[in-house]
Amino acid sequence: MTASKRFRNPLHFILVFALACTQAACQSNKGSHEETAKAALTTDKGVTVYAAGDIADCRNRKPEDSGAAKTAAQIIPGLAQDSQAAVLALGDNTYPVGLLSEFTDCYEPTWGKFKQRTHPAPGNHEYYTPNAVGYYAYFGAIAGPTRYGYYSFDIGSWHVISLNSYLKPEQHKVQMEWLKADLEKNKAHCTLAYWHHPVFSSGGHGSNAQMIEAWKMLYDSGAELVLSGHDHDYERFAPQDADGHRDEQRGMRQFVVGTGGAKLTPFRFRKFNSQVSDNSTHGVLKLSLKNEGYEWEFLPVDKDGFTDHGSALCH
Repeated sequence: MTASKRFRNPLHFILVFALACTQAACQSNKGSHEETAKAALTTDKGVTVYAAGDIADCRNRKPEDSGAAKTAAQIIPGLAQDSQAAVLALGDNTYPVGLLSEFTDCYEPTWGKFKQRTHPAPGNHEYYTPNAVGYYAYFGAIAGPTRYGYYSFDIGSWHVISLNSYLKPEQHKVQMEWLKADLEKNKAHCTLAYWHHPVFSSGGHGSNAQMIEAWKMLYDSGAELVLSGHDHDYERFAPQDADGHRDEQRGMRQFVVGTGGAKLTPFRFRKFNSQVSDNSTHGVLKLSLKNEGYEWEFLPVDKDGFTDHGSALCH
């Protein structure tokens, strides 16, 4: 989404400023319009997306007893009720080293039940097998048109971008060139991107600078959301720019959702603009992607477990 496109959207030019318009009157009209837009979120069903990373680990238990089976059970009913709903797998989709046998023996009996409705991203564990051959062999064309692991698609009115945060520098450079071109072609009002390693995280692995360039491009284009995994916890950040400064007007909101089934891990030092976090339960993030914004809800596998929910407008 280009800068010029942003100004054509009625949510960003609330009204044409007349010379006689007072600041108080303009603010009142802006607030009224935003309230109207938020009300529209409640009547727009949108398209549902379920997301999590760090998923299938059957080293110490059978697939049917694994954390991946429990999170899959959170997703399956929603997919059955909504033929348009989709799943985003946020990397480290199997453990320990991403062998094809891990996908067929552990992922397939759990999250593999909705493989054809899944849009995956690779993580570092996939690449513990050279060139992530197990990952690409299992997902095939679903993992993108090439074996570089990045691609884009549309869900409802949203543009969605899957990136690879574990490429070598020369491959990453090509990916950033591709991302730049993809964003220039993007005409959607709302954009979501996802990859494995979070730019901001309070978890044990901490923040990762590998994808800051991607964050800057997405921020400059007016994107709304970034999803990641890697740290085995859930964390929601306030909208930020690439330098970690809070920006309610143009910033992107990041969710870390490393709660797909692998063992949960401790937090370390709380990062600035971290709003909500939890590492007590596995679960998935449910997003409702709507024409003017989005709603989110964390679905825990534990009855009466931690949850998080909210809504926001697109820029």
